[in-house]
Amino acid sequence: MAEIRPYRQSDLDELYAICLATGDAGQDATALYRDPKLLGHVYAAPYGVLAPECCFVVEDEKGVGGYVIGTADTRGFEERLERDWWPALRAHYANPGKGAKTPDERIQRLIHRPQRTPPRIAALYPAHLHIDLLPRLQGQGLGKRMIDTWREAVRKPVHLGVGTRNERAVRFYRAYGFGEIERYGAPCDVIVFGFP
Repeated sequence: MAEIRPYRQSDLDELYAICLATGDAGQDATALYRDPKLLGHVYAAPYGVLAPECCFVVEDEKGVGGYVIGTADTRGFEERLERDWWPALRAHYANPGKGAKTPDERIQRLIHRPQRTPPRIAALYPAHLHIDLLPRLQGQGLGKRMIDTWREAVRKPVHLGVGTRNERAVRFYRAYGFGEIERYGAPCDVIVFGFP
């Protein structure tokens, strides 16, 4: 029986592993990246390190198999990343600049030029989250339970972004009740959803 529980610092390696195992539009991205930690450096680990109170994991007899992570204050979190998270990674990873071609280079570029949440979104939906489940835990209603748990803890309007290639996730967010706020990228790579 899977249990949703608060994140512990000892779960950090699982955040990295699950982020990579679901990092290709919900599918395993292991073969895409030379550095298996890159995705986690951007999309998972900083939440566990800098905002653990807004992080939950789901664990079964095989171990941690999913997470819902985020922050109650997106703008403040982005400032904290700039101060406490990105500097060490920038010292370690070169900036490939606009010539970023490989998946690793594209993530390295995000480390040096992170995406910022537009004020128009942060003003209405100040919190944001990420949720990922390994295949063994999908299709059991855990995604809904995890978001319910996270929303109960955070209690603020929330937004999230999902790649349009991840059709299963897009259907899930719509079924949960998230509304589409906007789309960006070319050609329309990401949908931003919000929930009041």
